[in-house]
Amino acid sequence: MSDYEPLVREETSQRIAVYPGTFDPITMGHIDIIKRALSLFDKIVVAIAINPTKQPLFSLEERKRMIRDSFADGDDRIEVDEVSGLLVDYAYRRGARAIVRGLRAVSDFDYEFQLALMNRRIEREVETVFLMTGFRWIYISSSIIKDAARHGGDVGGLVPDHVCERLRERFMVEG
Repeated sequence: MSDYEPLVREETSQRIAVYPGTFDPITMGHIDIIKRALSLFDKIVVAIAINPTKQPLFSLEERKRMIRDSFADGDDRIEVDEVSGLLVDYAYRRGARAIVRGLRAVSDFDYEFQLALMNRRIEREVETVFLMTGFRWIYISSSIIKDAARHGGDVGGLVPDHVCERLRERFMVEG
């Protein structure tokens, strides 16, 4: 007897895309990609990737809250969820037509291109859409943000204000 469950695709007339990442924490670059993707799709599922080999700074619930608070206007076209396992399977089950990936530099493209080809091989009904990161955000990543904040650097304007505050709280050094 097999543990394999066949994939069942949600049927929807909406153009849904999945935007995956660890979002530890969400940055203005992520927000830029989400807003621009909303001009292409009816709904964006921000899928927080669960990777048991990584130790994120913020818990899953904290990351979900920070993402939701980044879109406080209550745009119901943005959904926050979590994903483990194969992203392309998750996207297919959700009825997504695409996986959105942000590219900052040529170095991102090589890795992302390989992932896109593998996803395409696994599930041909889910496309990968690459969006270039806005020029203002091209040099930032969650890792760089965390490193700067850890050492007392000002990350204001690179992350939403509520995320900046959470970083300050997390790295506060009692003296």
